[in-house]
Amino acid sequence: MRAAVLKAEWSPRPGYKLTEEESRTRKVKMGSRVWRNPKLELEDIPVPELGPYEVLVRVKACGICGSDIHMVETDGEGYMLYPGLTKLPVVPGHELSGVVEKIGSKVTAVKPGDMVMSEEMLWCGRCYYCRSGFLNQCVNLEELGFTLNGGFEEYFKVDEKYLWKIDSLLNAYKTEDAAYEAGSLVEPTAVSYNAMFIRAGGFKPGAYVVVWGTGPIGLAAIQLAKAAGAARVIAFEVIKDRREIAKLVGADYVFDPVELTNNGVRPYEKVLELTDGMGADMHVEAAGAPDKTLPEMERSLAVGGKIAWIGRADREAPLFAEYLQVRWSQIYGSQGHSGNEVFPRVIRLMASGRIDMRKIITARFKLDEINKAFEKAHKRIDAKITIKP
Repeated sequence: MRAAVLKAEWSPRPGYKLTEEESRTRKVKMGSRVWRNPKLELEDIPVPELGPYEVLVRVKACGICGSDIHMVETDGEGYMLYPGLTKLPVVPGHELSGVVEKIGSKVTAVKPGDMVMSEEMLWCGRCYYCRSGFLNQCVNLEELGFTLNGGFEEYFKVDEKYLWKIDSLLNAYKTEDAAYEAGSLVEPTAVSYNAMFIRAGGFKPGAYVVVWGTGPIGLAAIQLAKAAGAARVIAFEVIKDRREIAKLVGADYVFDPVELTNNGVRPYEKVLELTDGMGADMHVEAAGAPDKTLPEMERSLAVGGKIAWIGRADREAPLFAEYLQVRWSQIYGSQGHSGNEVFPRVIRLMASGRIDMRKIITARFKLDEINKAFEKAHKRIDAKITIKP
């Protein structure tokens, strides 16, 4: 079968101390400190064999995530930009949906022909943290598209426990093609849902919500905020085309923070202006630019305000804790999406028509056009590019 395989040189940065496990398994916690000169190539690889609890899924749609782009892009020394857990070579792609093609001998959760999507965080269910309910902090974590082959291939395999049925999306989207496209966006929407409503505990209807960065995670946050009853959603985004999509999915105000600053207005000042000086009840960091966003967020927090932190970046940022202390505020770091009924609730929201993530798809490519798709993705214009094998 056809697959897009990501390869890179094993070349730990000077000064980066590998753990014994990283050296032994080549699964590293910070890809940006180890993998050099990454390259994505189309290859023919075998269709995977199934274990008793595994399911073979024929991919129908798989989105290109910002993390996928960062795995291919490099810094000045040739190291991949993605700072997270990785093991190469690997087939990237984790925002995926498809149809069950074949099941292992002990699979009971799904059957051939079912429409499904998969979690990306492949938790073990056996370690201390999994048994304590912290699935996204699993110490034996594998990640679909990062350490195990993902969706930029014709078929992928995964344990049945990570699959969720999406047949109900036909209620809202009418055709299977549209439902599969929407289904491929359940995963990034679940990331925002987990950060906003599970990790940060949500907000009261009538709240002011500010979203920093309107890539897919930020666009999901906008729709989720509106569906949850936010009175006003303000978004900041540097890319014009993405600002337009942010308006399309429900943002009440969208600004270019660079343009504001050039005109003598700090973004935090705009937030205070639009909230009558009250500040944001929730900030959602989905830009992955902590050095730029944190100084603005901490200055525009409402009393009891929250920062739901999703964006990833291998860089530090200044923090003036006094803002958090006097405003009775908190930063909530969030990773992943598993547990706490996140997936079924996101699917329900989509099936009911309360949110429509399919609106953010701006380009579609076949698997054989994967390099062309990534070339387009590098331009940071599209909200979501979807690969349809």
